[in-house]
Amino acid sequence: MTASLGPVRLLRPTRYEDARGWFSEVYSEPAFVAIGIHCRFVQDNHSMSVARFTLRGLHFQTPPRGQDKLVRCTRGRIFDVAVDLRRGSPTFGRWVGAELSAENGSQLFIPIGFGHGFLTLEENCEVAYKCSDTYAPDHDGGVLWNDPTIAIDWPMPAGTIPELSGKDRIQPTLAAFDSPFSYDGNPLAPLV
Repeated sequence: MTASLGPVRLLRPTRYEDARGWFSEVYSEPAFVAIGIHCRFVQDNHSMSVARFTLRGLHFQTPPRGQDKLVRCTRGRIFDVAVDLRRGSPTFGRWVGAELSAENGSQLFIPIGFGHGFLTLEENCEVAYKCSDTYAPDHDGGVLWNDPTIAIDWPMPAGTIPELSGKDRIQPTLAAFDSPFSYDGNPLAPLV
């Protein structure tokens, strides 16, 4: 399996509208290869979060079972985040984020070497994402969602405690994380 090289990307698939509604092609391997995304997706995941301000993350899988991800929100709105975890990267520990919603149809491509997390901005949000490898519990990892070194500006009122899994409450900090990911020469850049 070939891992994708390159940056985190915000993708906005075209929607073709008519009186019936709209149609959008959200994934095409040849189209993705044409823009430099060279991975093959082998697993689709779908989650539903009931409460507003449910936070899932920051997650990843370690080599050799790393996962590229293509994330979209199919119901509601989320704030989706990628954190650079590649040792030697000039942007190590920095993050980018974007609002993904059923309405805007945007997707976030997150290559191997980045932590991923999202915060629901409405009740009953559904998120679907493709992965370039299957789930491997022995390679499952994460870093703490509110690590002050990373300082993600999660869009929720001050003092709000998000709905978290037990696992996400106790993830290690970035300082305690020994990264198995190598820098590929592509620093994290702002999403456009």
